[in-house]
Amino acid sequence: MEAARLLGAPLARRIRSVALPLARPAIAAGVALALMETLADFGVASYFGIQTFSTGIYKAWLSMDNRIAAAQLATVLLVVVALLLGLETRAQKRLRFAVGRARGGAEAQPVPLRGGARLAAWAICVVPVLAGFVLPVLFMLRPLAADWSVLPRDRFLQWSFNSLRLGAISAVLAVALAVLLAFRLRRSPDGITRGVVQLAGLGYAVPGTVLVVGLLLPVGWLQQAWPQSGVGYWMTATIVGIVWAYLVRFVSVALQSVQSGYARIPASLDDSARMLGAGGAGLLARVHWPLLRRAAAAAGLLVFVDVMKELPATMVLRPFNSDTLAVVAYQLARDERPGRGGAAFAGAGAGGVDPGGAAQPDAAIALTRAFSRRSSGLALQRVCGTRLHRWARAPRGFRCWRCGS
Repeated sequence: MEAARLLGAPLARRIRSVALPLARPAIAAGVALALMETLADFGVASYFGIQTFSTGIYKAWLSMDNRIAAAQLATVLLVVVALLLGLETRAQKRLRFAVGRARGGAEAQPVPLRGGARLAAWAICVVPVLAGFVLPVLFMLRPLAADWSVLPRDRFLQWSFNSLRLGAISAVLAVALAVLLAFRLRRSPDGITRGVVQLAGLGYAVPGTVLVVGLLLPVGWLQQAWPQSGVGYWMTATIVGIVWAYLVRFVSVALQSVQSGYARIPASLDDSARMLGAGGAGLLARVHWPLLRRAAAAAGLLVFVDVMKELPATMVLRPFNSDTLAVVAYQLARDERPGRGGAAFAGAGAGGVDPGGAAQPDAAIALTRAFSRRSSGLALQRVCGTRLHRWARAPRGFRCWRCGS
């Protein structure tokens, strides 16, 4: 850019002829990541009735009880994701255009904006946050401001506790696993270790519905072949299965942060520690961990955010009476009961705000639309035990939102 400016090229031509060709690999990688996130989305597509791979897998498994169809759809989606991931990896390999820039150069100095340009820059930065997070949350909290009785406090506290518990457990385990993998890769960067780390890094690209099918199919076959094992109980009636799915999908997020932290630790520290008699676990605990605390904290926060807003895997694998805020927000929006759904989404959104921006659950758009058209036709009144509670639609039959039965 500096050379082009010295040759007299205007700013528009510098961007078109120099900056954009250099940015093509990064643009291709960003497009591939956006496509993978779109393929993995479930809540918005399901609410608006859009037929996607994720909604098709969910319906084939739970509604039609067709495991073969769900496995076939999951395989096709996995192949598409693998192709997109290969495109992103290929684009990342081409990111070798690092050019050293002199300190204090004209291109490295910030350009002060004034007048309309300054207002436009502020609008570009502020409008997405306001339109995507602040205004929807305020809009959905209107029923609570008018009448707090629409919020079931006991149930809301239970939903919040379930979300925070799963997020904290998954974050701690993901960070611990990421630290061990990164430490092993630093100590012994052989082919097997690199392969394991690369395999662990692929989990984030796999949609949650594919992980569910990949977990429940082998569990079902094993339960049929060995009924006394109890593997079906441990995977579906406890948090073991859902935490396993979280680790498979989100350990790559923690691994990237931990590896970034390791990149700032010079190898000479390892040599000095070994000369002083520290090796193995002592090297990790006494030398690496104090320097990795900030990276580990950032990794845990990112995993916690992703777990708080994860929807498809949580809907299928959660134990009974263990709904999370994201699941409740989606179900209440689908049942056209936005008063409670707004509170659930606000709680999930409050737990899902990270330093990089507002990370909203999949049910955000669904809840926003639900507020615009209230309807009581989807809720029924049935007798639950000895009390009359409100029942709402569930994937199979009905479930009482007050007592969970």
